[in-house]
Amino acid sequence: MLVLLAGIFVIHIATVIMLFVSTIANVWMVSDLNSSGLWQSCVGSNCTGFQFPDSELPALKTVQAFMILAIIFSFISLVMFMVQLFTMEKGKRFYITGAILLICWLCILIAASVYTARFPQYLTSRGNYHHGYSFILAWICFCFSFIIGVLYLVLRKK
Repeated sequence: MLVLLAGIFVIHIATVIMLFVSTIANVWMVSDLNSSGLWQSCVGSNCTGFQFPDSELPALKTVQAFMILAIIFSFISLVMFMVQLFTMEKGKRFYITGAILLICWLCILIAASVYTARFPQYLTSRGNYHHGYSFILAWICFCFSFIIGVLYLVLRKK
């Protein structure tokens, strides 16, 4: 059981780091010379603001906000796990940690889904774009946060 908790803890830390990297890096959509992220679009090493229509800016702000919320909730659940690990009685479950991590999962789902639905068509029409590592990391964090959140709800402290 201790090995399982340690493994979940390591994956949780990796998820927080991957969420942070995927939110910061401007590599959600990539072409041969260009890349685009949540914050700016880069041509070579020259990065500028986005060229999306004004009607799409609220959707972009939604993606940015939910990715930041996902980082915050993931970090809070990591801290809550540590607190529960050292203060909770034996035999109890990690309900608070699991619930907060599932809120993180929901935030990642909303952010990645809105980005997938709204933004790739603007870039793929201008060239040979494909999804970059930041986009893929966001979906990996989506899977990890769901699995870890459910495991936290199921596991008992022994």
